[in-house]
Amino acid sequence: MQPIIECVPNFSEGNDLNIIKQITDQIETVDGVRLLNVDPGKATNRTVVTFVGHPEAVIEAAFLAIKKAGELIDMSKHKGEHPRMGATDVCPLIPIANISMEETAKFAQRLAERVGKELQIPAYLYEAAQPDKSRNNLSVIRAGEYEGFFKKIKQPEWKPDFGPAEFDAKRGGTVIGARDFLVAYNINLNTTSTRRANAIAFDVREAGRNVVDFSAGSEGVKINKPGTLKSVKAIGWYIEEYGIAQISMNLTNINVTPVHIAFDEVCKKADARGIRVTGSELVGLVPLKSLTDAGKYFLQKQQRSTGVSEKELIKIAVKSMGLDELSPFKPEERVIEYLLKNKADSILVNMTLTDFADETASESPAPGGGSISAYVGALGVSLATMVANLSSHKKGWDERWDEFSDWAEKGEQYKNELVKLVDADTKAFNQVMSAFGLPKSTEEEKATRSKAIQEATKFAIEIPFKVMHASYDSMEVIKAMAEIGNPNSVSDAGVGALCARTAVMGAFMNVRINASGFDDKNFVTDVLNKGREIENKTIALEKEILKVVNEKIGV
Repeated sequence: MQPIIECVPNFSEGNDLNIIKQITDQIETVDGVRLLNVDPGKATNRTVVTFVGHPEAVIEAAFLAIKKAGELIDMSKHKGEHPRMGATDVCPLIPIANISMEETAKFAQRLAERVGKELQIPAYLYEAAQPDKSRNNLSVIRAGEYEGFFKKIKQPEWKPDFGPAEFDAKRGGTVIGARDFLVAYNINLNTTSTRRANAIAFDVREAGRNVVDFSAGSEGVKINKPGTLKSVKAIGWYIEEYGIAQISMNLTNINVTPVHIAFDEVCKKADARGIRVTGSELVGLVPLKSLTDAGKYFLQKQQRSTGVSEKELIKIAVKSMGLDELSPFKPEERVIEYLLKNKADSILVNMTLTDFADETASESPAPGGGSISAYVGALGVSLATMVANLSSHKKGWDERWDEFSDWAEKGEQYKNELVKLVDADTKAFNQVMSAFGLPKSTEEEKATRSKAIQEATKFAIEIPFKVMHASYDSMEVIKAMAEIGNPNSVSDAGVGALCARTAVMGAFMNVRINASGFDDKNFVTDVLNKGREIENKTIALEKEILKVVNEKIGV
């Protein structure tokens, strides 16, 4: 697996789209880099850009973007609400996959060194890339902002890590580092007062505020009173573009303080000061889990089932936090997993029902029985999930809503796994066909082809075997809903059981036919024995479920 890092440079231009495009065009010239998001802000006069790729490609793209930004942006004329010190104000690298923070930090150091040496821009390291912990905090480095750095840079303790100790009036300085995923999040208030917005920001941010403690004497002593939220930085500001004040937050560890907790806490603190939160906005990209966790959180507060689709959870999160108050919120453009998703991995499941049926009926050999088995299994557990959700909302069953919500969540997990296996099975079949199509003119080519066929065949056995497992396991939800779910929907649980059995038996047929062409007979014997055991247990469990269903139907 290739290492992947994310880069989120902030450029001090949010109004001139031509300048922004010239900068992002530089990023897109580099092979191995994918531009994910460009988020300009007029009031802040700042654009947050997000791109990902192989580390070598990412730092090359970042260098080109920093160079172009320095050519196009004149900091001596820059005005904006957000703290800033340079044309490329900050450029963090974030480890995404198959790379450690330590390795990412080394790439940040390489980038900063090149910016300092080749571009002669004062460059500072921060967070994990900065070995000197006394100057690794971005807000401390940037204190004084652009206007104050002409004097600050002359102080020995603020000599740049790389580049000249002379502040560039046009390009300013830049801060480059490595950090964990950070969510930039602004919460909208029904006030125009920056002072009151700041008061709320100080209430919640981890750093809190300094207060005078008179308990030790009449003169008092200054002490720090921490805010209520850990891993949160926050300030208040007024956004002329919208005519409102906002709490601008950086959530530096969303495992400690997720988005929905930050939102709710600001709501409480604002209310205590006679101010109302009207909505919020996310800047740049957000992990999918941030939105699905928020959706579950707000559903739980309503005592509603959380076992609903990913799409519905996101919808609840957007409406609950007012993420669409200032502009439309489009998950497909703002969720990092959606932007990284390979569309080729979900061709079948993104089809309409009619198109899927037409494709299955066509002369193409795929999708075949394996994909259909996976989809039938997904439909089976979807029926059980529906029964769980109906039961959770059934009048008179309010005290059991969370029990059925848990069952619905389990059902959603099985459904999602089986839906992914629909395309995976067709992908496995295509890999087998590709392997058989390899050249076989020489002995070396024959050996390569034979090895590829065996590897593809093993994959083609493993995918339907996963379908068997997931479909059988999903029957725990189906059985529970037949036994304790809304009795008016017991027939749906019954149909779910029929689907699950079909999925298991159909998938096992695919396991068996693919196993016939695999050379490793020990593997084949093992997988067939396990498959027969799952098949037998499925048939027995189906009988149990149908017995319950038929007894409850009674006719």
